[in-house]
Amino acid sequence: MWRNALETKFLTAILRSSAIACGALLVISTLSAQGVAWELGRTIDDQPDLQGVWANNTITPIERPEAFADKEFLTDEDIKFLKQRVVDIAEEDGDALFGGGVLSAALTGDTVSYDPSTGNYDQSWLADRSVHRRTSQITDPPSGKYPSRTEEAIAMGNAAAQRRIDHPADSWLDRPLTERCISYGAPYLGSGYNSYWQIVQSKNHVVIVQEMIHDVRVIPLIEKFTLDESIKLWHGDSRGYWDGDTLVIETANYSDESGYGPKSSIKHNVEYLTRISEEELRYEIITNDPGVFATPYTREIVFDHSPGPIYEYACHEGNYGMEYILSGHRAEERFALEEEN
Repeated sequence: MWRNALETKFLTAILRSSAIACGALLVISTLSAQGVAWELGRTIDDQPDLQGVWANNTITPIERPEAFADKEFLTDEDIKFLKQRVVDIAEEDGDALFGGGVLSAALTGDTVSYDPSTGNYDQSWLADRSVHRRTSQITDPPSGKYPSRTEEAIAMGNAAAQRRIDHPADSWLDRPLTERCISYGAPYLGSGYNSYWQIVQSKNHVVIVQEMIHDVRVIPLIEKFTLDESIKLWHGDSRGYWDGDTLVIETANYSDESGYGPKSSIKHNVEYLTRISEEELRYEIITNDPGVFATPYTREIVFDHSPGPIYEYACHEGNYGMEYILSGHRAEERFALEEEN
């Protein structure tokens, strides 16, 4: 089995080595510049204290923009420029820029509306964005790009896109999980909008509360998986353990319905959470999704500590709107039939 194989740990160590080295250098240089010796706190159970509310509001895109080519880290001048552009964009109060949209607008000056047909959110709906050193969240492959997709994944994606055109609302099952308020997946790594996590620890468990759709991940600190492989879950089956001061979370047993590509049930994630300062939490994830990508890939995100609480997330739009989405499509079908006759 993938998750029990010796090569898993070997591959994981190789994939993490370069990212950990770079991250360690950045942390050391930051602390040296501040002239402050920071010490990681411990819980009552003598575990590294990761607790609190953490914000993923980075403007770092998942994939490295072409403008940065082989540039892995931003310079001080780059950061100064981008911080000012983030302020300018927020003050313009235009359409909301989700995910990597802020960086794209900062570099090009062009603001692309998320939903120009029905009216978009504006910037007031989004959190203040943060600028970090990396030019992409993907650290491996070194190109900062996703690995090549499998032929099966490409074919499935094309078929799904065509079905959305031909059968947008034959039933509620044709509507996406997010619209139906079921799940945005776990871990949820979108930035800038409902992108906060709260971490709570006990001796035998770590709980991660995701603001988006208020999903709660209860992760037991155990030596091996206890769930039979035949049981599949929306968010998979997770187990955690400590590797020094780093919390490691392995997740398998995803259901096929939980993903947007083929063979989601064999996907395997390994997450690494390390508190690197009083205000920062380094998050890494190695995803092995052989149904979709030819090789595993690694992402890194810096979460910033937030003094405020997570607000209640109430997902109603799809539930209230579903009646009208379906009845509207029935009307379209009726109009089309009348035109034919």
